Amino acid sequence: MTAIYKRELRSYFCSFTGWLFIAVNLFVMGLYFVVYNMLMGYPAISYVLQSIVFTFLVTVPVLTMRTLSEERRNKTDQLLLTAPVSVGGIVLGKFLALETVLLLPTAYMGILSLFLMRGGEVQLGVSYASLLGLYLYASLALAIGLFLSSLTESVVISAVLSFGALFLGYIMPGITNLLTTTGTTKFTTVLARILSCFDLIGRFDTLSSGYFEIEAVVYYLTATALALFCTAQSIQKRRYSVSGGGIRLGAYSVSGILLAIVLTIAVNLSLNYVPEQYSSFDLTKNKQYALLEESKTFLDGMTKDVTIYVLAEEDSGDTDLQKTLERMKDHADHLKIKYVSPTKNPNFYQQYTTKEPTPGSLIVEGEKRSKVVDYGDIYVYEMVYTAYGYDNEVTGYDGEGQIISALDFVTTEDLPVFYAVGGHGELALEDKFVKAMEKENTSCEQLMLYSVDEIPEDAQGLILNAPTGDYSEEDAEKVIAYLEKGGNALIIPTMAEEEMTNFHKILDFYGIAEIDGTIVERDREYYNQSPYYLFPKIEESDVTAPLENALVFAPFSIGLSYDEESDEIYCSPLLTTSASAFSKKNVTDGNDYEKREGDIDGPFAIALEAEKANADGVISKAYVVGGETLFTVLADDKVPGNNLKLFVSMISALADHESPVAVPVKDFDMTYLVFKAQTAYIAAILCVIVLPLATLLAGLIIWLHRRRR
Repeated sequence: MTAIYKRELRSYFCSFTGWLFIAVNLFVMGLYFVVYNMLMGYPAISYVLQSIVFTFLVTVPVLTMRTLSEERRNKTDQLLLTAPVSVGGIVLGKFLALETVLLLPTAYMGILSLFLMRGGEVQLGVSYASLLGLYLYASLALAIGLFLSSLTESVVISAVLSFGALFLGYIMPGITNLLTTTGTTKFTTVLARILSCFDLIGRFDTLSSGYFEIEAVVYYLTATALALFCTAQSIQKRRYSVSGGGIRLGAYSVSGILLAIVLTIAVNLSLNYVPEQYSSFDLTKNKQYALLEESKTFLDGMTKDVTIYVLAEEDSGDTDLQKTLERMKDHADHLKIKYVSPTKNPNFYQQYTTKEPTPGSLIVEGEKRSKVVDYGDIYVYEMVYTAYGYDNEVTGYDGEGQIISALDFVTTEDLPVFYAVGGHGELALEDKFVKAMEKENTSCEQLMLYSVDEIPEDAQGLILNAPTGDYSEEDAEKVIAYLEKGGNALIIPTMAEEEMTNFHKILDFYGIAEIDGTIVERDREYYNQSPYYLFPKIEESDVTAPLENALVFAPFSIGLSYDEESDEIYCSPLLTTSASAFSKKNVTDGNDYEKREGDIDGPFAIALEAEKANADGVISKAYVVGGETLFTVLADDKVPGNNLKLFVSMISALADHESPVAVPVKDFDMTYLVFKAQTAYIAAILCVIVLPLATLLAGLIIWLHRRRR
């Protein structure tokens, strides 16, 4: 085998074929690399590889067409067939030589991935998974080309057959998708599944997306092995024909090939029984496909049967959503996933809702209730400006969050109701926070205290969000009476021009008071840009557990004081400042950070957790946050999603949930790479011009030199 390997490898580099294959791939790779990574700043080479894979439809047939066909035409194959070399050695020697040629441009792309680190944070996991996928796909393509080359002595026919086979594998995803979306019979479904075995590109796309599937790797390895086995059988037939022995049953057997095919199918099918969590790994930066720990905790604790109906064909649904559902099914024994064909059963949804859901939507059915998760809510869209006007751009994936929320909705006994108190100039909760409450399966309703005699009995908690006008004495008494019965509250005081005497009575119920002024932080570890833009210390607590090793942004905050020696009230700080902070009174200029006479020294609590038991032992719980800016979109965007996590954690605790079920949206936003223009120009010259031309020139010189000898 070694001798054949060296002979084949020498033939590729002593002729023009190997050099041409490498040069073409270097040129196409370099061109897309410069455009996507250097100029557009994409932080992974997966975009490049997905764009250039089509080149192998042409370059692979050119590289493999002479491997066995030309030897048959020139009768030089008889030397191999009569030589004391095993058929396996012949096939492996030729294949490994092809692999070596393929390895050079593949290694080139691996080196370019490391070069990208000069421009910022690179997604190396996604890049190298994609590179592995490309190499495995190209290896399978080489094995197919090698097999087809063994069937004919015509180089042209070999190239055409190879191109046709690879092209068919390239378009097979479109064919199977067409069958599953338009076909309504069992025959079309079965046919689509059979044809999917010939989908050569789908597994590469999966690996390129950052979802590392063992199944994809095994598919390429086993399919490559099958192609090489068929090549060996073809050569074996030829060997016995040349030696005059005729075709023997053991030498070239249809049953042997069928057995190899069955074995290949069995190995791949067996992986379907391996749980998703053990057979696939999420390499994306935002862990788009992996379940978050809070989701796993919820699913592991499910004790009630739930069925999720997916309004789509099983073989043509959203792949991201399918992966999420499979991983959830692996964690929850009580969860069942069923696909409902919209073409076969178009009115299925009418059992659960009168409004027709978007195709691909989910219907989550529990013992008591059901909920529709519309496909339009699975992804988050943002209106962006393009050269052609405004367009919707996908900015996040919320499949996991929507499904976990729906599962909690159909399995929970009671659905908590929170009332946002109004009528005193309160700040309305922004839509992002209201939707987060809905995902937590808590509703938020408006309550005008003057319109009721007492707080409604179904109130799980009150939200007092930054009132700018004082409560009336009667309104304050209604709130305090509710709290004395064991009611809960989220209280957010703010700076107000008028005296807030009655509102402060509500804070005093928990022994909490506002500290006059606005906090100025003097420790640089606790603020960003301006001393008023606080990054407070996050204290250890159950409610702050989701924020481990994270930051929250609290600009223009108010300090809170509390009674640390009270036996009746328990107060614990959640967010605190450094000891060098002070509360500045009468702030009129956002650039004035000087401490003056009368300003109050820190440290301060910015957020507190408070509990107080009544005479019957019923506990009233409250979270008090010093400043209206903490739970706003502007502040939350500064530390993507962390302020929202704190808000959801507080609402979850007030709702007596064991853990939050409002899983955050998985953001698609990426950190783009930035290169100097000069660096991009040099890379373009080297990758697109110099290296491909140098490769071609080297091959041409060697080829001409050998022709003269």
